[in-house]
Amino acid sequence: MKLMRLLFLLVITPISQVGAHQPVLAISDSHTKNSPYVVEKPEISKAIYSRLVGQPHYYKIFSNVSFDFYAGITKPKLDDCTVGKIFSLELLDDAFNKLAIADGSTHNWQPWFEEFGRKWYWVGPEIGNNFRPTTQLEAGTYYIRVYNSTNIGNYVLAIGHIESFPIGVITRMVRDLPKINRIFWTQADCRS
Repeated sequence: MKLMRLLFLLVITPISQVGAHQPVLAISDSHTKNSPYVVEKPEISKAIYSRLVGQPHYYKIFSNVSFDFYAGITKPKLDDCTVGKIFSLELLDDAFNKLAIADGSTHNWQPWFEEFGRKWYWVGPEIGNNFRPTTQLEAGTYYIRVYNSTNIGNYVLAIGHIESFPIGVITRMVRDLPKINRIFWTQADCRS
């Protein structure tokens, strides 16, 4: 029933009013420096749900035109749990030199209720402001590195700011949202 409601709302709600990122479940991929997760269309808003399992994660962005860049880290807020594991992210150039850092260890993580998905999150550091870009990048290849002190834990990498929900994305959402909810909220604990 929830899935039908979600599908109905996505179809009838104008995209400009959705206020959500495309959810992407990416916990099976390694996201290594040599084999990074490839982010297509970096200005399209995505929430990439993933899990560190001992190594930092890398995301590769390529654009042949300049683009507005946004990236931020959130994590599921679980009942009766403190912030727990914190995450940081770095924007890197094509030679893996640091261009910007969003340090989760110095950030004041705040609770936030995402109305569309009806879930609570901890909002961490961002390269941007309030889920909006403040940086324009030239055409080229860039990387994002996500990490923490132990390289363990569940996180959500938000990328982009333009909302877009074509039918293929809606179909994937109907398939993946129950898995995301189960992995990141229902089956998670304070150590996640």
